[in-house]
Amino acid sequence: MTDRQPPTLLRRALAAEAGMWRSLFRWISRRRPALADDARAFGYAGVVTPIFVVFIVVSAVEVPLLDLLLAHFLPWPPLRIVALTLGAWGLIWMFGMLGAVRVHPHVTDGAGIRVRYGHSVDVTIPWSAVAEIRGRRRSLTHSSRTVEVEESGDRVHLLVGTGGQTNIDLVFREPMTVVVPKGPDRPVSELRFYADDPDALIARARGHLTTVATP
Repeated sequence: MTDRQPPTLLRRALAAEAGMWRSLFRWISRRRPALADDARAFGYAGVVTPIFVVFIVVSAVEVPLLDLLLAHFLPWPPLRIVALTLGAWGLIWMFGMLGAVRVHPHVTDGAGIRVRYGHSVDVTIPWSAVAEIRGRRRSLTHSSRTVEVEESGDRVHLLVGTGGQTNIDLVFREPMTVVVPKGPDRPVSELRFYADDPDALIARARGHLTTVATP
């Protein structure tokens, strides 16, 4: 098991890097997701966009400032090149993360609901598996995480948070397997996630649920 971990970590790192660049390209080129006629997209980036903007601005100021300090106190060209390269890469990475949460929205259509977070979480739940959808604001125990698991007796709740919070509860008819990075190792009874306009998403979802329930 041990000798399998490095390749797995490497694949995850490469997948994250590739996902970041794809998201950044789609965001810059303003490529909208292709949606079916009965599909509707719902964003969730509103709550985290100001945070990303602050980090981007701070990094944009920090990179040339660090170069100036190195030029003055440690005038060694290779060190400055490495520092500038890492600083620029980190700045681009943050733009990519912001782009990822903006170009990968949640989507509802006649078949089900697609819950996402950037390029790392992508789960599709058919309406036939959903018992109820309701709004309720909750905070994640660890606000820095995207995925969190809560257990209550024999029930497992999967939380896909944005900005350390969720505001929609998707209750399943029966526990089902939901595959996400660092997710639970057994079926979950409820999926909780965040949307910028939870009321609109819930209303849309309930319309689909009503259609599914109608003979």
